[in-house]
Amino acid sequence: MATTKWANDSVMDAALDKIATATALRVCSGTSSPTTLAAAVSATLATTALTSGDFTKADGATNGRKVTVAQKSTLTIDTSGDATCVCLDDGTNLLFVTTCTTQTLTAGGTVTVPTWSDTISDPS
Repeated sequence: MATTKWANDSVMDAALDKIATATALRVCSGTSSPTTLAAAVSATLATTALTSGDFTKADGATNGRKVTVAQKSTLTIDTSGDATCVCLDDGTNLLFVTTCTTQTLTAGGTVTVPTWSDTISDPS
């Protein structure tokens, strides 16, 4: 008899719920993604506050669960550099890092982070 792999949606939702506690979105630079909040802060080019209303949790596109982060428009660019990733943190912990299309940002300008999502797939 084959072993079935399965996880209750609440297991995946717990991870996505933690991501949704983020209070800041950071557009960061660097040749590698930050793995600590201190590294993300030092690599920040632009930042904005997040609230619980910026997150929507739902079934995944094909299987699993996903959290969608709302678009954040016209963030002020504080530091010039090449944007390489977007980071979410709760002021104490770096919670999530994802890549973005690399683009050169110039201090004093603005940048928009479009709506994006992360999916945790059902076990397979």
